[in-house]
Amino acid sequence: MRSNLNPEHTAFVIIGAAAVLLAQSIFLFMDARKHGHNHWLWGILGLIQAPFPLLVYLLAFRKIWKRGKSFEH
Repeated sequence: MRSNLNPEHTAFVIIGAAAVLLAQSIFLFMDARKHGHNHWLWGILGLIQAPFPLLVYLLAFRKIWKRGKSFEH
C-alpha cells in the first residue's frame, strides 16, 4: 500500500512524534521525582506512547481534578 506522504513529510512526522514523546518523558520523570513517585517508571512510560501516561499520571497521582476544593477532616 502506498503512502500519500512524501519522504520529507514523513521525516517531519517522525521527528515531531519523537520530540513530543521525549518532552513528555522528561516532564514525567522530573515531576514524579519531585513528588516522590517512581520517576524511572514514569520516564520510561512517557517514552512509549502519548498522551495516555501523562493523563494517567496527572489524574491518578497528582489528583489535578481536586485542586481548589477544600476538604475538612
